Amino acid sequence: MRIDANLVDRLYRQAKAGRWRVPEDRFARALEASAQRALGDDGAARDVERYLTALHLEDLALACACAQGDEQAWEHFVLVQRPLLYRAADALDPGGGARDLADSLYADLFGIGEHAGERQSLFRYFHGRSSLTTWLRAVLAQRHVDRLRTHRRLDALPEEDSAGALRSTAAAVEPERNRYVQLIRRALTEAVARLDARERLRLACYYAQELTLAQTGRMLGESEATSSRQLARTRSTLRTAIEHQLKAEGLSRTEIGECFASVSEDAGPLDLRLLLEDEGAPDGPRKKTAVDRSG
Repeated sequence: MRIDANLVDRLYRQAKAGRWRVPEDRFARALEASAQRALGDDGAARDVERYLTALHLEDLALACACAQGDEQAWEHFVLVQRPLLYRAADALDPGGGARDLADSLYADLFGIGEHAGERQSLFRYFHGRSSLTTWLRAVLAQRHVDRLRTHRRLDALPEEDSAGALRSTAAAVEPERNRYVQLIRRALTEAVARLDARERLRLACYYAQELTLAQTGRMLGESEATSSRQLARTRSTLRTAIEHQLKAEGLSRTEIGECFASVSEDAGPLDLRLLLEDEGAPDGPRKKTAVDRSG
């Protein structure tokens, strides 16, 4: 995707990218990558301009400079973001156990390795759709959850005849279930992609990353009650969007109800985490509806 040079120049100045000595062609590539990820190859010029002007442009410019290893940009980044990262780490683990994760982010953000002569920085996954602070919190939260899951996998399974033994299900597979799952998956993916970055992050914290409402609220700087209320509103928005999509697919009201009933009993391959990592994990299927967890 090529972006009009006049638009690039205007956004470059708006982002104050010259402050960090980011070459204009480097900034243009970051804009193109962001628009490509969000709109694909078929975005109309008007849609591309609307999308790009809504980005967190100063944060995107700073990320570009840090990815290049600019010393002044890094000093500014660490000065501003380190206290916020530590605060987010303490919200995840009040005992201080997540601070080492916050510190370990810097090596990946700086980009120790190189590929084709270019530093491989984690910043290349930041696309400016959310603020840099929100994106970093999402990356940190995901790493915290990944570590918890790793530890859980190492725990021994309960004895077969114990009270905690895992129960098997003998439910018969419905003939239409695979079709319903595919329809729901497609509708859910499109609905999640239309949410704003803050809504996606809230969903990711609570559902995909299994944080409590209180922890989710601390991550987003809002009260537990606000998190609960906003989650309920987002769930309603998603359900309405999915129902509209299923109706457009030609399903009757009865079939739509059966669709929801089928996947609610056993979500199977519907992994919400895969749809909500757009704000903080690498591109590709572990993350893409996504979210980002795209910055």
